[in-house]
Amino acid sequence: MTETVRIGVVGAGAIAQLAHLPVLAKMRGAELVAICDNDRAKARSLADRFGVPNAFNDIEDLLELDDLDAVVIATPNHLHEPHVLSALAGGRHVLCERPLSLTSRGVERILAAASRADRTVAVANNHRYRTDVQALSRFISGGELGKITGMRAGAFQFKRPPEGWRFRRAESGGGAFLDLGVPLLDLALWLSDFPEPTRVTAHMDRPRGGSAVEDAMAVQLECAGGLLFQFDVTSAYVGDEERWWFAVLAARGSARLAPLRVVKELNGRATDVSPSGAAGRESAFIQSYRAELAHFLAQVRGEAPYDPPEDQVTLHRVVEAIYRSAEEGKEIRF
Repeated sequence: MTETVRIGVVGAGAIAQLAHLPVLAKMRGAELVAICDNDRAKARSLADRFGVPNAFNDIEDLLELDDLDAVVIATPNHLHEPHVLSALAGGRHVLCERPLSLTSRGVERILAAASRADRTVAVANNHRYRTDVQALSRFISGGELGKITGMRAGAFQFKRPPEGWRFRRAESGGGAFLDLGVPLLDLALWLSDFPEPTRVTAHMDRPRGGSAVEDAMAVQLECAGGLLFQFDVTSAYVGDEERWWFAVLAARGSARLAPLRVVKELNGRATDVSPSGAAGRESAFIQSYRAELAHFLAQVRGEAPYDPPEDQVTLHRVVEAIYRSAEEGKEIRF
């Protein structure tokens, strides 16, 4: 692999415009060679804006490029699996926005295809790459807070007009929880080293109609060892400001994100041991994507170890159980 990784971006929606394109356009070791979107005029306009030579409206045309090493998949959710499989079949490495697929079986198909193609496939779980999350991970993995007993997280997002693919269940796969809750669930499972799930209960609020997605979801997930996760998300919040929170409870301390605060029991007293340092010039959002993309490029070049994202099978099995519990109104045991 050459030092420069030649990349095509498939899907020119908000996440591509806000994160992937501006970050990759300035990243050393990356060269944007193509943008693909079903709206060819938008693809061409963005290609001109970021100095990208090729614009397409069909992923198969993009994959015919000779000077293409990897692709970023940022299309609507229901297209992730077929687009990832096409890219792998074309011999390209792949970074895919979450969810990797709409089902756990779909994730398994992608992992098998990546193994056959001997290519890297990564999931854009950008929260893992935040500097505050990396610091928190070191506290947890080092055992400084003692046994982790639970995590509590949530996201309240303002209500938006019900327009676009995110409000069509067949295309999105779900509503508030898939959009806001899955990133929190992945972060909680990752920080706790993906413990074995044992049971889950969930409640959702959804407008009438079988094709509608949920506005809100409350979830309680229990894992091996009595570890308890709770998530509370809504995409129809009416309030003065949107909210996002993530907290860790442990036997000898606690922590929370945004901003990072860590409290540890020392000599019988609760002591703030939060790491200090100058605030970064970038937002946590852009910083996390920059670190995520840099890590992906290092994996493609063979400079960083690569582990297939098999943990996403567990993640999606939990997501499927959450929706089943909410639909059937009962606890689901694994």
